[in-house]
Amino acid sequence: MRRTRSAVATEPREQRRSGASGGLAGGESRARRAAGKAKAGGGGGAAGSQPSAKPRPKPPPRAQEAAAEEPPPPADTPAASVSALDLGEQRERWETFQKRQRLSFEGAAKLLLDTFEYQGLVKHTGGCHCGAVRFEVWASADLHIFDCNCSICKKKQNRHFIVPASRFKLLKGAESITTYTFNTHKAQHTFCKRCGVQSFYTPRSNPGGFGIAPHCLDEGTVRSVVTEEFNGSDWERAMKEHKTIKNMSKE
Repeated sequence: MRRTRSAVATEPREQRRSGASGGLAGGESRARRAAGKAKAGGGGGAAGSQPSAKPRPKPPPRAQEAAAEEPPPPADTPAASVSALDLGEQRERWETFQKRQRLSFEGAAKLLLDTFEYQGLVKHTGGCHCGAVRFEVWASADLHIFDCNCSICKKKQNRHFIVPASRFKLLKGAESITTYTFNTHKAQHTFCKRCGVQSFYTPRSNPGGFGIAPHCLDEGTVRSVVTEEFNGSDWERAMKEHKTIKNMSKE
């Protein structure tokens, strides 16, 4: 009985050993086949599994030429400065002018433009009583004032000189201004909501301009004043008879 048991016990062990060795042999054959395929494909092992780095294609000649010929950014971009402009022999003078006047590039340009555009005019500044409304206006140092006797101008003593809208700039106080209109509602009687002072308004005679109160200007820029009476109580007739008032808001 013992011998029989030993014979039976040894048989599966041998089978197991042969199976194990067969597994190794199968692994070796698979490895050989893989190596053969790698040789046939021109790659091998881990190196064959990683993608090869391809060089980036160069842009076509036309694209390179277009990039080279791309125009520079316009001069009015935020990064633009005096260095971006071709000032030629005037560059040194321009830079010296900026430093002497302590102005930015834009400030220097504005000063020169104002001087050229408003030849013979001066910059007046003014505002209401409380200071909430402030403005600047380019006009002659010798002012031509209209003294109107219409119903509202007579009551509030609305003496004014007229300028085109392009020569007027509200510096501050837009939120502090309110407007009164009546009758034809063409005249815009604007005044400060806080102190009630009308430092400027839009006259019916010149809806494209502004009527500026000379008594609301700051001191130091008015050289002389000439006052002309205007018969606003008979407004239509006075406008027909007056030769120049309707054109005072034009450039």
